[in-house]
Amino acid sequence: MAVTVIFITFATYKQVQRRMIERNITLSVLNDFNRRKVIVLLGARQVGKTTLLEMLKEGKQRVLSLNCDDYDDASLIEDKTTTELKNLLGNYELVLIDEAQRVRNIGLVLKKIGDLHLETQVVVTGSSSLDLADDLNEPATGRLIEHRLFPFCASELAHETSEREEIRMLQQRLVYGCYPEVVTMPGDAKRILSSITNSYLYKDILSYKGIKKPEMLQKLVRALALQLGSEVSYAELGNLLDINKETVENYIGLLEKCFVVFRLESFSRNLRNEIKKGKKVYFYDNGVRNAVLSNFAPLDLRNDVGALWENYMVSERVKRNAYLGSYAHLYFWRTHDQKEIDLVEEEDGQLHTYEFKWNPKAKARQPKTFFETYEGATYHVVSPENYWDFVRC
Repeated sequence: MAVTVIFITFATYKQVQRRMIERNITLSVLNDFNRRKVIVLLGARQVGKTTLLEMLKEGKQRVLSLNCDDYDDASLIEDKTTTELKNLLGNYELVLIDEAQRVRNIGLVLKKIGDLHLETQVVVTGSSSLDLADDLNEPATGRLIEHRLFPFCASELAHETSEREEIRMLQQRLVYGCYPEVVTMPGDAKRILSSITNSYLYKDILSYKGIKKPEMLQKLVRALALQLGSEVSYAELGNLLDINKETVENYIGLLEKCFVVFRLESFSRNLRNEIKKGKKVYFYDNGVRNAVLSNFAPLDLRNDVGALWENYMVSERVKRNAYLGSYAHLYFWRTHDQKEIDLVEEEDGQLHTYEFKWNPKAKARQPKTFFETYEGATYHVVSPENYWDFVRC
């Protein structure tokens, strides 16, 4: 009966949406099934982790699915002995543990499962870094294979339609982003994004770090949204919110662990007047950023188009690099006399620099001092006319 229900659900979904958009990460996850390790799939809530788990079930006869947002499911694996875990999991081909960050001492649980060396493949998802629940990396080191899932990337959407269609949809993506439900139900995008920001955005932080009132967190996220594309100062944010800069840094770190935002450090090696400790904060999704500000105005009525374009390009590059298995490091570059480069990417000793211009006709000034100092660095201007070479994966 349960299998029939799943089948009907997917059939209905395909009839309504006419497609299930394939995720770039799927093949990589399936290829790791033969490595006899626990697979951990991390990503924000609502980015499609549960849907991906359902896809991984296809062709499997003996599957155990646990949703640890449900206390009864979480308690099945929480504080259990190795023998109890073996008896629970050992008779299945595939065990799917969704929202594993809700399990107390999840790192120790996964260590025990990894040490069993079961024939069973275990796949775990988390909507926050699992070390919000405990010190995952220490107890489970060497027993896990970690993957990241993001809102849809441009290439995933283009594979379903075409690059030409995605170029046509570019303004929609800059305003509403790429969360799966937003993409498949564009007419309801505002309600969906409002639900995500009101119901899911801070859920794991509030659960695991004892932050009783979300007001300060919400104010900080709003402040970061307003400073999109600009260098942020923890001290200035602290003064604005009437908290100390250490608390600001801690809160931003928690937002990173829940995949709301990510930071870029400043690139600094040789020049005396380079900013050495600067930070920029970007949102993983433009739609979430705009929902935080309750601003879904079209681009021709906005004064933040340049910032939206920069955020979209940097976040797409993060997705691209993750899905391609790139180990590149991303930075921004700025000097005290206001010379700057939007993005510096360092990979295998090579520097590639990028300027993001929404207007293809806008002039880009290549900072002479950077390229005299860092010989061999490349320079690219990325606009709506040529961005596919930058985001394609």
